[in-house]
Amino acid sequence: MSTATPEKLPEIGTVRRLTKSIAMLGAIICPEWEFRYYSFNSKWAEGQEMASMRNGCGDEWFILFDSNGAAIKGFAHECALARDRSFAARIQQVVPPMFGSFLHEPAFSMNLATFCFWRRHSDPTWSVVPPASGVVSPEADGSAELIAILGGGPECYREWAADYYEQEIPLSAVQAIYAHDPLNGQLVATLNPECSLAAIANDAKEIGYGK
Repeated sequence: MSTATPEKLPEIGTVRRLTKSIAMLGAIICPEWEFRYYSFNSKWAEGQEMASMRNGCGDEWFILFDSNGAAIKGFAHECALARDRSFAARIQQVVPPMFGSFLHEPAFSMNLATFCFWRRHSDPTWSVVPPASGVVSPEADGSAELIAILGGGPECYREWAADYYEQEIPLSAVQAIYAHDPLNGQLVATLNPECSLAAIANDAKEIGYGK
């Protein structure tokens, strides 16, 4: 799944639900905010929700969900397209004006971009912003690596987390969070014995987990 195959990116509701799941998993496994990889804010602004990824090395993506649909901006700092600053201007030209809240959000660092998708609720699939030079490979824009999690299931997250956190993550617990099962002490402890249900209550509320 990448900018070369936008039809493989799940529909908006599925992406929204999945990004809430991986943000909730991150909040439990890694309570320290500064070290979290994925996050979700269900009250980003009136009628808006925001999902994000930051890997601490300069790579990131942001997704804004609102009444118009959803839009994704990603930046892979080592990819070839990262050196083409004209691509940021292309995003402003190509993405429909109805996504103005996304296009002009300072927190999204829109001047730093290597790939971008958008989709209206009425659209049958996602659209991609192509660079001025034409279509580039998923390796050249970083999309294949950075958004792979959005097309995978619990096994995909478990494999990633085992490598990133350098610990085994119980698949059954990941599956429960992906299914948005109600949080309880046992589920939280299975993912992180040093974390409690009370400790992540505010995170669950911010993420809007289960909604």
